[in-house]
Amino acid sequence: MAGTLLLILSVAGLKAAAPEAVTHSFLATGAQTQIVGASGHILWSYPANTRDGWVLPNGNILLAMSASKEFPGGGVIEVTRAGKRVFEWKGTQSEVNTVQSLSRNRLLVSEAGHKPRILEIDREGTIHLEVPMQCQTTNIHMESRMARKLRNGNYLVPQLLDKVVREYTPSGKIAWEVSTPHWPFTAIRLSNGNTLINCTYGNLSIEVDKKGSKVWELSNADLKQPLIKDACGAQRLPNGNTVITSYGAKAGETKLIEVTPEKKVVWTFTSPSPQGIHHFQILDTGGKALRWPPMR
Repeated sequence: MAGTLLLILSVAGLKAAAPEAVTHSFLATGAQTQIVGASGHILWSYPANTRDGWVLPNGNILLAMSASKEFPGGGVIEVTRAGKRVFEWKGTQSEVNTVQSLSRNRLLVSEAGHKPRILEIDREGTIHLEVPMQCQTTNIHMESRMARKLRNGNYLVPQLLDKVVREYTPSGKIAWEVSTPHWPFTAIRLSNGNTLINCTYGNLSIEVDKKGSKVWELSNADLKQPLIKDACGAQRLPNGNTVITSYGAKAGETKLIEVTPEKKVVWTFTSPSPQGIHHFQILDTGGKALRWPPMR
């Protein structure tokens, strides 16, 4: 009896261990192109303004370049951690907004201009496939953003000013589409068939099902503080959480947030930089690398 009482008192005196803080390292693209470590320090940087990017399984970084003197129509490069350029492709129109590695020798590229299109190119620069986009061309900058090739071979494209996300077949036909409440920037086809969409100045992230019906939504109204400011890039993590960037965040403001499906904020990133993060790739959680490819 005395031993049992002592055990009860001992257990009662125990305190649950505090949950470990969530940490991530990530690639950030935008006016500052860099890999940020879990403690917030810069692990790697590249002196260029970029639109999209990936840390590839071989450790190299694939980047969609903003229009510049060197890349008048935007472009794509792949660089090593030492900054050596091992691949380069220059756009032929006004902007190259996205890039995606499809295989060892094939890339997806989206071009904005008077002939908005998705291209599949090889690492010699040869165009193997061209998919025309059905979108407005009055405002070229607002034609499209994060185009992605899907497992079914189609292409998912957020079309900002049209306020629509479209899925195109390789022949250019529209296989699926959904209207959005504001300009869509990111469209991610999830493993359950739903689509996660970030709506820029709507400060909104939504998830829709195959019929286009909204099944989840996150806005500043769901948060204790208005942390979303121009919701551009997004990534769905393996644990079901969603990370969102606020491209409009300035110095000292929160630039990345991670929320659970229940809309609880479990991680944030704030920096003194005046530049926002256009898009990003979460590389690890608690030092454990995320599986490839990431849902972003």
